Amino acid sequence: MKILMVYPDYENTFWGFKRILKLLGKKASFPPLGILTIGAMLPDQWEKKLVDMNTDKLEEKDIKWADYVFISAMIVQKETAKKVIDLAKKLGKPVVAGGPLFTTGYEEFPEVDHLVLGEVEDYFHEVIEDMKEGKLKKMYQNNGFPSLSKSVVPDWSLIKTSYYNSMCIQFSRGCPFNCEFCDVVQLNGRIPRLKSVNHIIDELEALYNAGWRAGIFFVDDNLIGNKSKLKNDYLPAIIEWQKKKKYPFSFNTQVSINLADDKELIKLMTQAGFTAVFVGIETPDTDSLNECGKVQNKGRDLIECVKTIQNGGLEVQGGFIVGFDSDNISIFQRQIDFIQKSGIVTAMVGILTALPQTRLYQRLKESKRLVKVASGNNTGTGSLNFIPKMDKQVLVDGYKKVLSTIYSPKSYYERIKTLLKEYKPLKVKSTKLRFYHIRALISSIWLLGIKQKGRRYFWKLLLWCLVRKPGMLSYAVGFSFIGLHFRTLDPGLTGNA
Repeated sequence: MKILMVYPDYENTFWGFKRILKLLGKKASFPPLGILTIGAMLPDQWEKKLVDMNTDKLEEKDIKWADYVFISAMIVQKETAKKVIDLAKKLGKPVVAGGPLFTTGYEEFPEVDHLVLGEVEDYFHEVIEDMKEGKLKKMYQNNGFPSLSKSVVPDWSLIKTSYYNSMCIQFSRGCPFNCEFCDVVQLNGRIPRLKSVNHIIDELEALYNAGWRAGIFFVDDNLIGNKSKLKNDYLPAIIEWQKKKKYPFSFNTQVSINLADDKELIKLMTQAGFTAVFVGIETPDTDSLNECGKVQNKGRDLIECVKTIQNGGLEVQGGFIVGFDSDNISIFQRQIDFIQKSGIVTAMVGILTALPQTRLYQRLKESKRLVKVASGNNTGTGSLNFIPKMDKQVLVDGYKKVLSTIYSPKSYYERIKTLLKEYKPLKVKSTKLRFYHIRALISSIWLLGIKQKGRRYFWKLLLWCLVRKPGMLSYAVGFSFIGLHFRTLDPGLTGNA
């Protein structure tokens, strides 16, 4: 059997970093972890080929070669996925589709021959047997949420790891919280399910043996969903493995704000090699937190929570949302003030989006406020897919104001300085100088220090860092370099920044 696996291209999303990756000699931020895992579940004697359209061009000869075309995609990849499906159908090849895009919206794809929905560990053997016998069904779907004891190590031989900025690992699935706008509970449930300690070590070993020596993103929607097991079993094992291998990896992940309540957990994470965490802050407005069910953020001094995590050695990246029913026109300046005071350099600000199957989607559907299907990319003015309580133009203009302010040179470099005052990373080993570090430095000096408007703020930051925080100079350059990407997210929103 010949299986072609295709991962569609995605547009210039917040986490795409396409412009700066090109400057670094990379092609994409992350590899397609889901379809790499599927690849590892296919029989060894089958021929397998993966085309990640973010790093390689899909050609007709690839599709003609295959017996089946497998497609996995997220919502943000919808348009490219449709083009791939159309091409495969044109060339007479059956399409097998799975992943979040199809799991939550398969009704939009009647032309797909076979749908493999949800988590597949409990039933994928049936798919394989039916393929062998030429009796594939129209749809396969999981009942409930499977144990991760059946999960496999991804097949890293299917990609060139050097094309990517970071590799990926999944530790758990599910989140104990149920925010109204989030589809994690629908996709993965509320009870976090964990892979075994040995399995996680096996995955680290696989990446190490593949020659990887850089960052790894734990893709969990909330790594600290089960704090006790993480602290007592997993982190100590990762720390021991990292020490034995002389710390080949650094890690980042996604967590909830209650990480700030556990300094011991923060310490263990930094000792294991974690350097950054993404936290869903969403909004400083209590009414809006109540509205969306963000219970873990309520009753807190969110600025102090962020500083606690930063002081513990983890850079905090943050998600923010405008457009809640409870928002009034003051929310835009309040978001700006919070982001600047917090020192959250990587601030993903989006307009509220109703994703399929979320509680928000159902509520808006019942009140007849939905106007279109979500694109999956909430960081742009065209993402609004429902009728807001606030005047639409006021909302869009306010959103533009937030972005144009926080990513203007003055505000952005001020925020880097604020972070560097609080951030106390744990240095577990000396950083090995790599060629892409030199490329980043040269590109930063040319693009930020010479070519672009706002260059005086860049030089002021570096001078301040040399005098006050000389040990953090590499961070100052790195964060400045990343700013090149943020100013390209929605053309026109950040002016000459």
